[in-house]
Amino acid sequence: MTPNEVLASANYLVRFDALSQYGSARIFPCGVSGQVDLDSLSSRDKREYLYARAMIGLEFAYPVVVCCTRAF
Repeated sequence: MTPNEVLASANYLVRFDALSQYGSARIFPCGVSGQVDLDSLSSRDKREYLYARAMIGLEFAYPVVVCCTRAF
């Protein structure tokens, strides 16, 4: 499954917004409580997730869990 397919199939996403105006947000699929399944992430996404988590308050804001609603 590609990263875009993983995000498209997720019911919830955890979002780390950048504190800098030049930074970009990091978004990862998660459960309702914000739990990210590291085994389902690619090695690059896993590194990005762990980096974003480690840089909370320095480069990224506290993460928020977003519900993905899809209209069918």
